[in-house]
Amino acid sequence: MRVYLLRHGRTQWNEEKRYQGKQDIPLSPEGVAELAEADYRPETVYVSPLCRARQTAEVIFPYAWQIPVPEFREMDFGDFEGRSCQEMAEDPDYRAWVDSGCLTLCPAGEDKAQFCARVCAAFLVRVEEGFGQRQEEITILAHGGVLMAVMERFALPERDYFCWQSPCAGGFILEGDEADWRATGKLRFISTVQFIKKAAED
Repeated sequence: MRVYLLRHGRTQWNEEKRYQGKQDIPLSPEGVAELAEADYRPETVYVSPLCRARQTAEVIFPYAWQIPVPEFREMDFGDFEGRSCQEMAEDPDYRAWVDSGCLTLCPAGEDKAQFCARVCAAFLVRVEEGFGQRQEEITILAHGGVLMAVMERFALPERDYFCWQSPCAGGFILEGDEADWRATGKLRFISTVQFIKKAAED
């Protein structure tokens, strides 16, 4: 089975390097314009319920049925949302969070362990269903943090969370058969992918 893990397209807050988290920020006009339809056509796409993910899926997979998965929403950055790292450079709460390796609780938000647990539990359900129904592929379109959480937990070769950062409208392809999955609980990282017009024209 092949698994596509994809990040949403660009938003204004991406361009301004602001933490988005649970905020329902739409794609920017430029972000919409640069998206390219995918070179494969899944029947269904599992999406974050946030509009930036759903808008991206509408362009990249115009013929697919979207299935929202609440657990695939981005990490809740709490009081940091809507602000950039530059704006918070002197904020003691932000400095403490960064100094922890971004592991501790965001004020009024989540910590990394909570976030990864909810994301990975939902991913596990999708993979088990996929093998159980003998699906050839699964497509998930969500957020950068979601991809990092899944790849850190389930991808081979094993790499740290922050090693799995992906550009907007980009992501990763994983593959595995059921026997290996049962034995290891892991999927093999095959390649990166990005569905933007510039990449298609290069």
